[in-house]
Amino acid sequence: NDKFVVREPSSEEKVWWGDVNRPFAREQFDAVHRRLSAYLQGRGIFVQDCYAGADPEFRMPIRIITEAAWHSLFARNMFIVPPPEDLPDFVPEFTVLQVPGFHAAPEVDGTDSTVFILVDLGHRLVLIGGTSYAGEIKKSIFTIMNYLLPAKKVLPMHCSANVGPDGNSAVFFGLSGTGKTTLSADPTRTLIGDDEHGWNDHGVFNFEGGCYAKVIRLSEEAEPEIYDTTRRYGTILENVVLDPDTRVLDLDDTLTENTRAAYSIDRIPNASTTGTAGHPKNLIMLTCDAFGVLPPISRLDSAQAMYHFLSGYTAKVAGTEKGLGKEPAATFSACFGAPFMALHPSVYADMLGQKIAEHDVDCWLVNTGWTGGPHGVGHRMKIGYTRAMVHAALDGSLRDVPTEEHPVFGLHVPQSCPGVPPEVLNPRNTWEDKEAYDRAAEDLARRFRENFKDYEDYVDDDVKAVNPGA
Repeated sequence: NDKFVVREPSSEEKVWWGDVNRPFAREQFDAVHRRLSAYLQGRGIFVQDCYAGADPEFRMPIRIITEAAWHSLFARNMFIVPPPEDLPDFVPEFTVLQVPGFHAAPEVDGTDSTVFILVDLGHRLVLIGGTSYAGEIKKSIFTIMNYLLPAKKVLPMHCSANVGPDGNSAVFFGLSGTGKTTLSADPTRTLIGDDEHGWNDHGVFNFEGGCYAKVIRLSEEAEPEIYDTTRRYGTILENVVLDPDTRVLDLDDTLTENTRAAYSIDRIPNASTTGTAGHPKNLIMLTCDAFGVLPPISRLDSAQAMYHFLSGYTAKVAGTEKGLGKEPAATFSACFGAPFMALHPSVYADMLGQKIAEHDVDCWLVNTGWTGGPHGVGHRMKIGYTRAMVHAALDGSLRDVPTEEHPVFGLHVPQSCPGVPPEVLNPRNTWEDKEAYDRAAEDLARRFRENFKDYEDYVDDDVKAVNPGA
């Protein structure tokens, strides 16, 4: 609610205006910029010149100016560091000023609070103030890439990606907390990136040079590669508790669910050195269904893939962000990244549909959330089971397995999967109260239908038919 986009002639007709991209007057932006610049006079600042985009054809030079040294290190961790020979002639295409010590005056500036993220696509400038959350730096650059790249026939994606020894890559869409970073950091595959990628005529490429992982309750046994980064020099830790005497990290402390580690991707042993790979053979959409309704894995036909991409469903539980109560909250975020989508979601969905058809991509919906009941009754799906299902999808083991249709959502649910008990695959079987499951499934279907009303005018009839109960 603190993010705004300047309404100006060069971008006004392209931006998806609404709850995500709310307009801000150029005069107000200029006034904030002048006062922020005055605030910085005489202060030491930190500057990082970096690239966004591993593909040289589509990379964007960016300049990150910060008030604090740790934000500068965050930018250096998260983006691609240019070789020294590029720096003398480096000219940024976009600049981000991140100044947490400067606060807006809402009654004067027209902001919602003292915090602001102001994006001026015409002046190619982003102003961030009143917040120390480092994630706003990377989110702002991602928003800009989402605005620029579709015109160059590149699909920007909020996804992680990896590639197998056979050269077959996979992308993992998902909102925060659904497992993008965890599932893409697979020791048997090469990590391309954990959060932001482009898909061009040659394949996929990482926008970033680092990872920004949630580390709450991180397990050394289940996620050793990521766990190791929290003990490595140069990693930036946010919202993480440590013992004031021993300096030992306590990743189980639930002061907040939104704990983070920002580290250079080369901290992951099997990370790609190029940040690029060929066209994906598998596309996995991740959701954390805290209602315990959706199957742990389902195969999607092309219409279902388009529907679930536009829906962008997950569920959040108490502690993940301000304002959440004790009950799970259904969240629908178009393209699994609505806050970063500068253009209408249908632009990205149409491009994805074309890519899926052109490259004959297998699509899957994976629920990393609850089984045996909703949050508070059931339990989180074992990560070992989820990894087994993902491996089976990627190595082709599930391609010819018989499926049964979910009675409410119409999803194609595999009847067996190596390394996973059969009863786990059908979520209704894991609930003691079957009628309670049926009610929960119908209630979630209703939420899907309500959300999809915003997109019905932009999709074909076969995609409309996926809507549960349509």
